[in-house]
Amino acid sequence: MTLDAKLLRLIERHDEIGAAMSRQDDLSSDDIVRLSKEYAELTPIVEAIAESRGVAAEIAELDALIAAEDDADMRALESEERDALALKLPALEQCVKVHLLPRDEADAKNVILELRAGTGGDEAALFAADLYRMYQRYAEIPGWKV
Repeated sequence: MTLDAKLLRLIERHDEIGAAMSRQDDLSSDDIVRLSKEYAELTPIVEAIAESRGVAAEIAELDALIAAEDDADMRALESEERDALALKLPALEQCVKVHLLPRDEADAKNVILELRAGTGGDEAALFAADLYRMYQRYAEIPGWKV
């Protein structure tokens, strides 16, 4: 299965789940929960695919405009915009590939982190306190509970 076929299948599955969830009358509550989780997992992938394809389409349109443009100033502006999008495209494609990587089972699990001063007296306690503050601030960024 090629990458494009796999991406198309993911988009189709996302649309199928969205349509099934909109017809909630024939679904049990367990089915709704299962489909909602799958839909939430597929949404970032589908959005990344759509953004990547949108940028590729813009590049193709700009290539056509550049080829048909008679005005040198407009051609330069279009070329500049095309170059900016061409630099953005590999990052978007990499983002899609990262979303396609298999998930680790431990990703959805919680973690308990214990920091102790150990031996070393006051300096060890200060270091442990610094580590705690660092992890606490790191956990606040994505909104994790501390």
